[in-house]
Amino acid sequence: MNEHSLLFNILIYLLSAVIAVPLFKKIGLGSVLGYLVAGTIIGPWGLGLITNIEDILHFSEFGVVLLLFLIGLELEPKRLWEMRHFIIGMGGGQVILSTLLFYIIALTFDLNWSSALIIAMVLSLSSTAIALQILNEKNLLSTQTGNSAFSVLLFQDLMVIPMMAIIPLLGDSQIGNESSLFSSIIEIIGVITLVIVGGHYLTEPIFRIIARTHMREMFIAFSLLLIIAIALLMDNVGMSMALGSFLAGVLLAKSEFRYELESEIDPFKGLLMGLFFIAIGMSINFGLLIEHPLSILSLVIILVFVKLSVLLIIARLFAFPKSQYPLFAIVLSQGGEFAFVLITLAGNMEIISNQLIEPLILIVALSMVMTPLLMLLNDYFIAPRFAQLSQPDEHDVLENMNHPVIIAGFGRFGRVVGRLLHANKIPTTILDHEPDMIHDARVYGYKVFYGDARKAALLNSAGADSAKIMIVCVEDPQVALEVVDMAKKHFPHLTILSRAYDMGHAFELLDRGVKLFQREMLSSAMLLGEKALVELGYGAYEAHHATQIFSDHDRCLFQQLYQADALEKRISISRQARDELAKVLAGDQEEQNRRSNEGWE
Repeated sequence: MNEHSLLFNILIYLLSAVIAVPLFKKIGLGSVLGYLVAGTIIGPWGLGLITNIEDILHFSEFGVVLLLFLIGLELEPKRLWEMRHFIIGMGGGQVILSTLLFYIIALTFDLNWSSALIIAMVLSLSSTAIALQILNEKNLLSTQTGNSAFSVLLFQDLMVIPMMAIIPLLGDSQIGNESSLFSSIIEIIGVITLVIVGGHYLTEPIFRIIARTHMREMFIAFSLLLIIAIALLMDNVGMSMALGSFLAGVLLAKSEFRYELESEIDPFKGLLMGLFFIAIGMSINFGLLIEHPLSILSLVIILVFVKLSVLLIIARLFAFPKSQYPLFAIVLSQGGEFAFVLITLAGNMEIISNQLIEPLILIVALSMVMTPLLMLLNDYFIAPRFAQLSQPDEHDVLENMNHPVIIAGFGRFGRVVGRLLHANKIPTTILDHEPDMIHDARVYGYKVFYGDARKAALLNSAGADSAKIMIVCVEDPQVALEVVDMAKKHFPHLTILSRAYDMGHAFELLDRGVKLFQREMLSSAMLLGEKALVELGYGAYEAHHATQIFSDHDRCLFQQLYQADALEKRISISRQARDELAKVLAGDQEEQNRRSNEGWE
């Protein structure tokens, strides 16, 4: 019966996730909200299909452990040391200021000082799982916002340890006497030393032995064994399991097995993280919410508002781009998963009454649900407004400098063009409408002006009347076409050069009379193909000559495809051209074998 019950529960988890998550991703609400809603539906206040929420929550927290291990693999100790000012400054500032504000608010509810302090500490923490999942989905982990958010989360995880040590001291329990506290500190130091030494000296030789067996399942088994063992060690001395796994990841960041570890563990992390979010959704006590809707929702709003305010202050103090204020604040605005652990600990020691525990858990869970909703609000309404705040200061206002070249768009493509012109001492006026791009470019000494190049008035201010050429390097192909249309209409004397996203985009540029364009990946892809030929045994001259034949053939093919008037005809031409190219290269092979490679090797 138990086996059937377990299999039934697994069936329900997987079915709810498979239905809800793709649906929510499809409509733009994100996977986190999908998991939370799935948990709500199958939980005790929905269809009642699953009831053992607490066991599921404890098990699924291992997903957070795996997540922190994978993040640790991305951070070498040197880089972690470089981040110390952000970790201590931003993380410390957020935890201290949030705890102080929540403590003051808690005292207004006639709580005693120890209960108020515990609640304040608990609410100062954010959800590592939700924040990192959102940042990962949006590919923001490597950005300034992602690094800063991670710094705050890492400091919060570090603070769980002293918080767990402080809670017994605030009650009447004798658990927190001095000898016990000293013993706990010795245990913590010993476990950390064991993890560091073992991670540095023992794990790689073992991984190397297992790798020689070529048994992939054993590699996965040892990887999971290592993480679980470290997590349990940390848990046994009252430390955060996630923090321990993060430390293990950092120690293995330089390992030759780093990428193999990432690829093997990532699927387990994804499933368990999903299960964690489902468990959070199931833990929402809708009975209590229905009984006291205004009180609960008001407290949730207060929690989120206080954290948003603190995080906005932190962002301002650390000179964030203004456009990133809302994203940074919203990502960390919820309560954290460690709140459940700390609240339960305080309840077991009778420092917090049982009447407070359920509402606190509900408030934290609801704040987690709010985060994906606030992210949607940010994407569609808040972020566009804040982008306007990142326009240039008054001394940076665009003025006509009579430069011969205007570059529209200064991303990865535009910067290469700009660097080449700058190296040849050709003055340029550079425009971009992405505030973050402008901020990053100015860090490297480029003077880039804020503005949408689709506006005639802006181009006029930039000196389009007297400029000779305009180079369109914007990322979005459709926006690039709109820029070209506007420039052709209002400044017909300009010679327009453009980045072409692909062959189809190049055709549209030709339709508009733009003959000077560069397909953005063609040259680099051909050069890489030439290097591949050399690695495969071709002579240097032979590989270069084959690449030149391909380039000439591609130019002819491009013209044929452009002149074709139907998709079926283009497909037929492409297939025929591919066969012809193979014949040309094969026929040329004998002649190339007679040529000397001298001067090319």
